Amino acid sequence: MSEPVVVAHGGAGRVAKGRLEEHVAGVATAAEAGLAVLMAGGSVLDAAQRTVEVMEADPLYNAGTGGSLTDAGTLELDASLMEGAGLRAGAICCLPPFLHPIRVARGVLDDGRHVMLAAEGAARFAEAAGFERSTEAVMVTASARERLERWREGRVGEGWAGGTVGAVVSDGRGHVAAATSTGGTVGKRVGRVGDTPIVGAGTWADDRSGACSCTGIGEAILRFALARDACERLRQTDAATCAEEAIAAFGERVAGEGGLILVAPDGSVGIARNTETMSHAVARPSGTTSGS
Repeated sequence: MSEPVVVAHGGAGRVAKGRLEEHVAGVATAAEAGLAVLMAGGSVLDAAQRTVEVMEADPLYNAGTGGSLTDAGTLELDASLMEGAGLRAGAICCLPPFLHPIRVARGVLDDGRHVMLAAEGAARFAEAAGFERSTEAVMVTASARERLERWREGRVGEGWAGGTVGAVVSDGRGHVAAATSTGGTVGKRVGRVGDTPIVGAGTWADDRSGACSCTGIGEAILRFALARDACERLRQTDAATCAEEAIAAFGERVAGEGGLILVAPDGSVGIARNTETMSHAVARPSGTTSGS
């Protein structure tokens, strides 16, 4: 057995220096919340979900409340999670306002009939499962509206990090899970789906290799299937090396910009980015470390 670990990220891109410290602190708080679930007997999936929930509720990040808006000024949310023991996964995309998209994705996983549901179909499933709709009045922040206006004026690029949030977990007994949630790219077309809800692209977990959550330019991550690529590399070398090699190959092959967090079944961790910042934290019973 090894020490349990929860790793979280708050998005790759460029977080302004004036809010970077708060951005990193929020990720650390989320990772510690996930670890608390794990240490209380929760599963790796429970811990990954809880970590993401904390960041979905924090308007600092581009997930849940505070998520980026479409070019029509609407909120469309994506999320997924996966556990490595049985390769079970659940995902939603283009979900209208619900406070915790990751909970709806977990509902899809637990239901077991499908892996991913979209838009109003996902919303109807969520309501039938007992989740209450929210509203754009509650979940759309002044900051999100300001970002959209800057995008319309050509002053916000796709590399901006708000950012997408994610978690990977190892319980120290060989089981892993991953979860990711986002509002997507600011100014995206209505109906656009990025990498976050796509198993193998933005999220992947397999007890035979590891778990990964990605962040960055979703179209490039989709084309490269970055999460699974990183995990497959774990079959050959250590987590830290895998993370760096995967990001290097991602940049070289598809000119991708982004980052990832990675955990092996033995609890070893890899964190890599090719962007200016990626807020992240690693929480273990022995303590928490964080950075950008």
